[in-house]
Amino acid sequence: MTWKIVVLPATAGIIGVLLGLSIVAHADSTPGADAEGSPVFGVKLPEGYRNWQFVSIAHEEGEKPDIRVILGNDIAMKAYREGTLPFPDGTIIARLAYKYESSPQNNAVFGRDQSFVAGEPTNVQIEVKDSKRYASTGGWGYGQFENGKPNPSEKIVNSCFACHTKLPTATDLIFTKYSQ
Repeated sequence: MTWKIVVLPATAGIIGVLLGLSIVAHADSTPGADAEGSPVFGVKLPEGYRNWQFVSIAHEEGEKPDIRVILGNDIAMKAYREGTLPFPDGTIIARLAYKYESSPQNNAVFGRDQSFVAGEPTNVQIEVKDSKRYASTGGWGYGQFENGKPNPSEKIVNSCFACHTKLPTATDLIFTKYSQ
């Protein structure tokens, strides 16, 4: 009889801790910074985002020339393929940026400078569509990450929306068109 008294509370305690951890692990992030979320919006790096489907690629020139791969989750890809605008809630678009570098190896093969490749990664930007949570920013929440960690600068994250608002409203504030 005594072992039941000890085992039952211990089992209940373990189940309670596991349940609590499960709730924390699945809790929806709220706007604001935490160890994993971006300042202002609380956007986090989605699990498995590097395995998402290809939307397009872009090259940016200027102070920090880079090459960008744009990926979309299943909701984003369905909307892109069907031409659905505005994008539905749950859409997540990831932009992976890399230094834009000349390839000496490839250029040696071609006999002239013509090959450019993705160099070191610079950052990852995430856009999350939630028309209620991010109503004040056109339904989009933003995050920028370096080395897997959110950039703590509110200025950087707030500048995302400032640039996106310069786009025609018919784009749902998204720069990238789908490359079929």
